Amino acid sequence: MKKRFDFDFVEREIRKKTFGVLSTIDSKGRPHSTGILFGLSSPDEPFRIYMLASKDYQKVKNIQRDPRVSFVITFPHFYVRFAPASYVMFRGVAEIIPFEDGSAKRAFQAKRILRMNLNSGYDEKDIVFISVKPERRVVCYGLGYSIMDLRNQHTGADYRVFIPEDRL
Repeated sequence: MKKRFDFDFVEREIRKKTFGVLSTIDSKGRPHSTGILFGLSSPDEPFRIYMLASKDYQKVKNIQRDPRVSFVITFPHFYVRFAPASYVMFRGVAEIIPFEDGSAKRAFQAKRILRMNLNSGYDEKDIVFISVKPERRVVCYGLGYSIMDLRNQHTGADYRVFIPEDRL
């Protein structure tokens, strides 16, 4: 059942999404996960994942203390709800960057929900972007497989893709 996928395929699919789960490490070394809207850098820039957050949020404080993160984007099956969701998981290093960052703002201009979030009247001095520079290796499960493929052999639907060196 193994199929061959590459980063171009995975990137095309995740560009259709705007929501994922960011996991950080808290001050006691425990995982802290939270759902968050995200945007992606332009294809002609290094690959980055951007999120908008208040400076006071726990995830921001965690990143300032320990920048190692994980970010998961799920792909639920809309018609077959009992089937496991496909996903893409990035590990990487996060950085808190100013709200004025041009690349991050461009990423949030790409989709209506992100533009609405960007322009929702925040006090700009209280808002920052989280920028995630992912590791080259990306872990995937089920993305690109049909429900029948997953039904017949769900344990064979995991794979890895690699972000091209020139995109890091």
